[in-house]
Amino acid sequence: MSHSEDFAAILSRGLTRRDALRGGFLGGLVLFLPWTGNKQQIPTPHGTGGLGFEPLAPSREDRVLVARGHAAQVLLRWGDPLLPGAPAFDPRRQSAAAQAMQFGYNCDYVGYIPLQPGGGASQHGLLVVNHEYTIPELMFEGYDSSRPTREQVDIQLAAQGISFVEVYSDVDDRWQVSRGSPRNWRVTGLTPILMSGPAAGHPWMRTSADPSGMRVQGTLANCSACVLPWGNVLSSEENFHLYFGESIDLPRNDSRRAHFMRYGFPDQASQYGFEKVYDRFRIDREPGEAYRFGYAVEVDPHDPSWTPRKRTALGRIRSEGSTATATVTGQVALYYGDDIMFEHVYKFITRHAWRPGDRSHNRGLLDQGTLYAARFHDDGRGEWLPLVAGQGPLVAANGFPGQAEVCMNAVRAATLMGATRMDRPEDIVIHPHTGKVYIALTKNPKRGEDGLPGGELNAANPRPANKAGHVIELEEDGGDHGGTRFRWRIFLLCGDPDDPDTYYGGFPKSRVSRMACPDNMAFDLDGNLWIATDGQSELYGDHDALYAVPTEGAERGFARRFLTGVPGCEITGPCFSPDGTTLFVSVQHPGEGGTLSDPHSRWPDGDNPPRPSVLAIRATDGRRVGMGAGTARD
Repeated sequence: MSHSEDFAAILSRGLTRRDALRGGFLGGLVLFLPWTGNKQQIPTPHGTGGLGFEPLAPSREDRVLVARGHAAQVLLRWGDPLLPGAPAFDPRRQSAAAQAMQFGYNCDYVGYIPLQPGGGASQHGLLVVNHEYTIPELMFEGYDSSRPTREQVDIQLAAQGISFVEVYSDVDDRWQVSRGSPRNWRVTGLTPILMSGPAAGHPWMRTSADPSGMRVQGTLANCSACVLPWGNVLSSEENFHLYFGESIDLPRNDSRRAHFMRYGFPDQASQYGFEKVYDRFRIDREPGEAYRFGYAVEVDPHDPSWTPRKRTALGRIRSEGSTATATVTGQVALYYGDDIMFEHVYKFITRHAWRPGDRSHNRGLLDQGTLYAARFHDDGRGEWLPLVAGQGPLVAANGFPGQAEVCMNAVRAATLMGATRMDRPEDIVIHPHTGKVYIALTKNPKRGEDGLPGGELNAANPRPANKAGHVIELEEDGGDHGGTRFRWRIFLLCGDPDDPDTYYGGFPKSRVSRMACPDNMAFDLDGNLWIATDGQSELYGDHDALYAVPTEGAERGFARRFLTGVPGCEITGPCFSPDGTTLFVSVQHPGEGGTLSDPHSRWPDGDNPPRPSVLAIRATDGRRVGMGAGTARD
């Protein structure tokens, strides 16, 4: 049977008949999946509703383009001074001390926390920005990856983590940074952090510098995040495995060796070479250090004196980020995925309900609860499988004598329980009106290859060599995010609309903007899904971009390109102000692939070097972003 025939048969189990008939999908093939249960009533959207911008054409220019009727302002750049006494940025006179007081590198997640009530909430706020990783070739002149200096490593550690920045909108409706504000501060790769939850203090966590296994230096690979119901931020450590080297020197009978292999740790030198400077990044010398990364880090954005916590109960995975919501009984449910090919989607439900206004109680919620992984059945149903020591195969004989081991080796626990291995699950967001959950699966070019564990085609991952990615729509039974059963369907199969194996929510594909590799996502007030991409240039040569896609109504699936990036970048962290009149977006790693002396981009300042930056985007007529008419350039 051909791949195309396989695809049609498999996909028929992941789409409804209504979708097939509306979209004329696969040459008129009638596809049927019963979507049972009561459909939730869709509330009237906030404001006037509807998208009103003309979609942009693909771009290969070295400038950011936004839809006509909008203007993009560069608000924050790598190296901008934030803390009192921070020096002005000078790429050829950097220091770790200076970088710790400046805006970090490779901005990813952006969160906005209002600092005023009522009408001022959207004019004065605290930006929370993650800094995922560094590109030393674009940071240092003549960088030698085989021999990084201690200062270069320290600067990179200081450039990662999180920035908290006070911002406000002035009388001219331009956003300003309150430089030197006492609300501005940094969490970096050198900040003291506490381990908490089931794995804290475990023997595998202990190092020569910290025999207690309770305190770790810094957070790394912070990709996306969320603001928790009690106001704290939960930042995820994604590709932490790339910072550690020399795992090959562990004895073959050491059970941890198999753990490191499953998590993708390099056998010899790491990508960043930090182990050439600090032994804590050498697995053969300090194996416990590698078990102290890969967690969600809880930070109080308003209280730098409160030591951040790595919440081990949520599992050690390479998570893009998480999304939080309340269950029917008042507990908190967190959704997140492991952003690696053939890995899983997770949910965590706290044991106790959260209490509005009780900060002391709420700060401990994420240490107790149940960790789940998702199994997607081909009939459109699904279930959340509890990852609990002593249940099913999670027993001592399989390497899980207790919950600590389940948390530290969550990926294997999920696989043993039978969770579905997915096509790189990245961001997960929840519809503000329907409560449906949307999961971005960026891509998996190895899907369908023979001999790969979990690599077979299935209804939730239906395309062989899935280079363009897709988005799944999930609805919990009874609308309760605390439940353990759900229904799902495919919302988008991204790629060139002219390709037969693409699908845009049933909308006529001749009218949509080509989109590939969905990554970060956000909802606007009307329930339109905004999708940022990472990897389009590899497929089409187009720069990565930001799209808006209705999820309900007659225009469901009508993807429109709103913003285009610059060479080498990805678009990340879309975030709206509370009233929807400002959209914050990160432009991460502009010019990636070049060097400081030979950059592939000179954005945003037109000189060397390119600088990862956060944009503030507004409609020129003051209406909500995406509703304007009329292409503006930054």
